Amino acid sequence: GILCYVGAYVFITYDDYDHFFEDVYTLIPAVIIIAVGTLLFIIGLIGCCATIRESRCGLATFVIILLLVFITEVVVVVLGYIYRAKVEDEVDHSIRKVYNRYNGTNPDAASRAIDYVQRQLRCCGIHNYSDWENTIWFKQTKNNSVPLSCCKAALSNCTGSLTRPMDLYSEGCEALVVKKLQEIMMYVIWAALAFAAIQLLGMLCACIVLCRRSRDPAYELLIAGGTYA
Repeated sequence: GILCYVGAYVFITYDDYDHFFEDVYTLIPAVIIIAVGTLLFIIGLIGCCATIRESRCGLATFVIILLLVFITEVVVVVLGYIYRAKVEDEVDHSIRKVYNRYNGTNPDAASRAIDYVQRQLRCCGIHNYSDWENTIWFKQTKNNSVPLSCCKAALSNCTGSLTRPMDLYSEGCEALVVKKLQEIMMYVIWAALAFAAIQLLGMLCACIVLCRRSRDPAYELLIAGGTYA
């Protein structure tokens, strides 16, 4: 359940920033971790039934499946680190295109995405508010103002005018978007590592039970209802 929650959280959060990210493969770790979380429900049932019934075949199957899932989670960690390193390049490549598509008057996707990010992360422009001067929207409006989403939340009379830069967020959005997306990917990495450690413990316990059963003939006879002389 926790793994599925982490994967869903990544999907929901990335949906808010998808315009700044062209590489859909970045969501592969989230897809895998949701699949692993769902699979673990079934694996858990197999493990419980095998342990209660003390089935060697069931326990062996349980260990093998856990090993496969463990390998999958190691793959998630590796992919997470790879895509975490690619985040900065991806955002840097796409963010200027998104800002140039800003409309301001129509509720198009690019405009909503930029306004959302600037309010949510409390930033303005790519590197700072002066970046808006190079956008198509700024040149068309000719009012020497940036979008209202650049205004500090505490101010109610802000108009976005560049003549009052103290009313605007001073930090650029690119660095903050990169930081946010890298943090999200770290959640996936840590979740995969934590559950990989738990699965190692599960495999170890199952192997101990298997070894004890194979080495204790008296135990086998008791289960079968026989006697040991």
